[in-house]
Amino acid sequence: MGELRHWRLEHDAQDLAWLWLDAQNPVNILSSEVLQELGQAITLFDAKPPKGLVLGSAKPSGFCAGADVKEFAKITSRDQALTLVHQAHATFRRLAELPFPTVARIHGYCLGGGLELALACRYRVALDDAKTRLGLPEILLGIHPGFGGSVRLIRTIGVLKGFELMLSGNSLDAQTALRYGLLDYAVPERHLDRACRHLITTQPPLQRPAWWLRLLNFAPIRPLLAAYLRRQVQKRARPEHYPAPYALIALWQRFGAQEGMFLAEAESVAELLLSETAQNLVRVFFLRERLKGFGRSEAAFHHVHIIGAGTMGGDIAAWCSAHGLKASVQDLSPKHVAPAVKRAYQLFSRTFKRRHEETAARDRFIPDVKGVQLSRAEVVIEAIVEDLKAKQVLYRQIEPRLRADALLATNTSSLPLEELAQALERPERLVGLHFFNPVAKMPLVEVVQGKFSDPKTVEKACAFVRAIDKLPLPVKSAPGFLVNRVLMPYLMEAMLLLEEQIPQEAIDRAAAEFGMPMGPIRLADTVGLDVCLAVAEILTQKLGGEVPKRLRDKVTTGKLGVKSGEGFYRYRGGKPIVRKRVVSPLSQELIQDRLILRLVNECVAALREKIVEDTDLVDAALILGAGFAPFRGGPMHYLKQRGLEAARKRLEELEQAYGSRFRLDVGWAKLKY
Repeated sequence: MGELRHWRLEHDAQDLAWLWLDAQNPVNILSSEVLQELGQAITLFDAKPPKGLVLGSAKPSGFCAGADVKEFAKITSRDQALTLVHQAHATFRRLAELPFPTVARIHGYCLGGGLELALACRYRVALDDAKTRLGLPEILLGIHPGFGGSVRLIRTIGVLKGFELMLSGNSLDAQTALRYGLLDYAVPERHLDRACRHLITTQPPLQRPAWWLRLLNFAPIRPLLAAYLRRQVQKRARPEHYPAPYALIALWQRFGAQEGMFLAEAESVAELLLSETAQNLVRVFFLRERLKGFGRSEAAFHHVHIIGAGTMGGDIAAWCSAHGLKASVQDLSPKHVAPAVKRAYQLFSRTFKRRHEETAARDRFIPDVKGVQLSRAEVVIEAIVEDLKAKQVLYRQIEPRLRADALLATNTSSLPLEELAQALERPERLVGLHFFNPVAKMPLVEVVQGKFSDPKTVEKACAFVRAIDKLPLPVKSAPGFLVNRVLMPYLMEAMLLLEEQIPQEAIDRAAAEFGMPMGPIRLADTVGLDVCLAVAEILTQKLGGEVPKRLRDKVTTGKLGVKSGEGFYRYRGGKPIVRKRVVSPLSQELIQDRLILRLVNECVAALREKIVEDTDLVDAALILGAGFAPFRGGPMHYLKQRGLEAARKRLEELEQAYGSRFRLDVGWAKLKY
């Protein structure tokens, strides 16, 4: 085994083989070379089989993060894709057919191809720890499990739980995976090796679903259940945008997790890998990885103090508490903090399965009306009303009490940091940390660097964002920063369409069919029409344009959207009342062009002003901060695929028809694709 680079084989006194994956990467991934070497290791057992094999990871970070996504990005033909998938199939089949018991020894992440590798073992033992996560997130890359996992998962835990895991892309902790039947044991670290030995010695029956759940695999039942699964998927994803879940359901409907599904799974994944959706979602994967690379400061964070217990401030504090930090929350009175406490406890209840973990998070969340904790925090986040003077008054009050090394951040969504910093003796310590609503769901945080911000402070802010498991995007201080700056013309165009008597349902439907997760009218209602108006007024003052009268009128009458029960839509139980049949005088294509090309034109303007470094960061921001259709790869990538000249010509036509708001930004002259 000395010639192998990625695996290490050991034998113990009980004649058990211990095969450790230690890929020549920061994390364990299943590259072609890793798979080839696994095959070589299995060959060694042909001549002298051990009593049992334990397959584990030598890396403290986890078992295996899955297939090598970089190899996916290099695939240009179906034959290439099939070669990669067949290699994994053949290797995992050999592992599954070994004549002695095999155990996957799991800790940390066990995802995608990593879980498919574990499923090829007879038994699975996992470390019962908060960091242990098992899942099949391939659907998020525009494909489905392709290394035999779809068949083995359904055989192991059944159709319903199997599809729940595969179609969502979610991961499970060890205890949940144990309840699902995905694991044989979930044990503390001191018992991991003993549990592996016990399974090899006793060889209990394999994990299988109950007999009545196995009936769901029978041919007469499969079409009915497949139709149900398709209906569930259609609520979240259109087949023309995201074909992978529908392909997976079709495979199971045809084969029912029988032997023929292995080959069909491989061929399906090979085709999906070449699809535009998969290529673009792989692109999004790398955009995420790039954002993770920001903030490599070695600063440690233990305590964050948030001033302002409104929706944003309270939810930021709750998120920080859930991720291990002490979070103190300050506001004018206990009645202002009480709703934040209630929402925080709801988050903890959803997040933590174990009572002691939920209790610990509650203990870290500290209502602090008088601001006693302010001077103890490494990070202080201001999240009060979006008013320049109010924020400046607050800064003058709190600056003398801050730790000398404390990071001071504002969650402003549109105010320039240069103006805010005028109230500070040390303006270099101020940065923006612009979270998006809802905090628990939106992964992006804009890290705003003002004219006076110290670059080391910006690095520290990025490190803080990573410490709470969010994705930092460094942006230059400018009106609206990046996401709001670009999103506002999109929303304002939707308002103007309303003023032309275009039904709001038609506007939202056009955006949804383009691929947006929510139409612009519903998005405005969700954000809050008062918030949209405040941002729109700031941006129009700085950048020109007009605030649509319809928006101002709604706010004046107190119809603020979801939070007031009525905005452009009326809401019942938080859900909009939508008219089913509406007719639009404008074509869907024209509505989409008016919405999307205004957004794209503003992206070009933001690039020209160097609000972010490059087009990839624009795409990352709009996908992760505004929900721009992920399967399109981002607005700038969409522009590339649509064609620069075609988009330019269409904008010129729209300018002639609708006015100067569609005028090409001068930055178009420097675009090259």
